[in-house]
Amino acid sequence: MTDSNVDNIKAQMRKGVLEYCILSILRRNDAYASSLIAELKEARMIVVEGTLYPLLAREKNQGLLKYRWEESPQGPPRKYYSLTDKGKEALSEMDTAWNEIVSSIEYLKNKTNDQK
Repeated sequence: MTDSNVDNIKAQMRKGVLEYCILSILRRNDAYASSLIAELKEARMIVVEGTLYPLLAREKNQGLLKYRWEESPQGPPRKYYSLTDKGKEALSEMDTAWNEIVSSIEYLKNKTNDQK
């Protein structure tokens, strides 16, 4: 497998969990887009505005997020996103699904030939 194939697989894996990551961040605190991007980059979940904004719009349209405008100490007002009750429920379901997936992967990675 070439490096570009591995990079592509890693990118696809990140995209697959990005919505879950956004909801997980917002579980802790309300946040605006730039702070979400900074936190995702800090976690090495590389993301750009062109990727984030459509995800935020989709999650808002699904009723998982809401937003409010707040004045900024510098520059224009900021749009702060927060979880709705529906978003909290969805995140709880995603937590369960994530734990099941991780458990299954760990099982497959660690299974020995004598386990049947």
